[in-house]
Amino acid sequence: MSITKKATVFAVGLGLVTLSACGSSDSGGGDGGARSKTVTLVSHNSWSVSKGVLAAFEKQSGYKVKVLEDGDAGQAVNKAILTKDNPQGDVFFGVDNTLLSRALDNGLFQSYEPKGSDLILPEYRVDQDKHRVTPIDTGDICVNYDKAYFSEHKLTPPSSFDDLIKPAYKNLLVTENASTSSPGLGFLLGTAAQYGDDGWQDYWKKLKANGVKVVDGWEQAYNNEFSGSAGGKKAGADRPLVVSYASSPPAEVIYAKPKPTSAPTGVATGTCFRQVEYAGLLSNARNTEGGKALLDFLLTKTFQDDMPLNMFVYPVREAAQVPPEFVKYGPQAKNPETMDPAKIADNRDDWVKSWTSLVLK
Repeated sequence: MSITKKATVFAVGLGLVTLSACGSSDSGGGDGGARSKTVTLVSHNSWSVSKGVLAAFEKQSGYKVKVLEDGDAGQAVNKAILTKDNPQGDVFFGVDNTLLSRALDNGLFQSYEPKGSDLILPEYRVDQDKHRVTPIDTGDICVNYDKAYFSEHKLTPPSSFDDLIKPAYKNLLVTENASTSSPGLGFLLGTAAQYGDDGWQDYWKKLKANGVKVVDGWEQAYNNEFSGSAGGKKAGADRPLVVSYASSPPAEVIYAKPKPTSAPTGVATGTCFRQVEYAGLLSNARNTEGGKALLDFLLTKTFQDDMPLNMFVYPVREAAQVPPEFVKYGPQAKNPETMDPAKIADNRDDWVKSWTSLVLK
């Protein structure tokens, strides 16, 4: 929901935390020469971890963690592929199931099975023969709505994909560009799963005719365009529907001051697509041993328990704790749209090209 994510940390009014522990890197990598004291994590902009949890890992492992954030997930993956022969770091976090085949087909990762992999929930395990990527989190990409807007206008919020093309919701929805944004791509795949190979394009023609607005990435859509977010209210946003995550409402509650008794935003549960985010040891990583230690850390119960309230995604490790705010305000969708990774791999690029022609031209 990642998600998040992902598939997601809220940049305006919701406290985006960028953690880049400082440290100088020795000349050697994990496979020879002096042991590097720095391990570099490359990620999208929504990476976050509690300071104490990260500090404990650094003390225990002897590594300092440097974080390089490369924009939205789609942008970060594309850049990592372009620089794979001379990578920016050692571990990449944030490639999701919508982009996974692109990363694997381009040889972005080398094989490594982290400690604790046997505790990953079975439904999220992939690439079991080669272990090039490891599931880290999951979430549901869904349309969120501004409760106050719909109450003031005495309009029932949409609950399904079909609702979004009705005249009552004209000029209300903002979504992300499917070619650059993982939630934007996830929303496109959700419509393809819902309407099939022959029906999704007609759906998007209707959605365009109904005034859908497209922006580059999640932060712009949620924090600048969506009237229901804390950031959107400050920016004077006028779109009461946004493609975001099922975990966005609890974030609005947790970070609000004063804290409301109920979430100001809701989720159209019939518009959800299940996202899973992965991490992997980059091919040609300079510090492979540090990268392996970091991947081990991402599967520890300590990190998996810490992750939900930092990145607003669900853990993938068995028995990891889910915050009560998630259960109350942002439960996972009961019947999200899903798609076989092989089908995504076979069709994604063609679908994105067709979507671009239909919606952006």
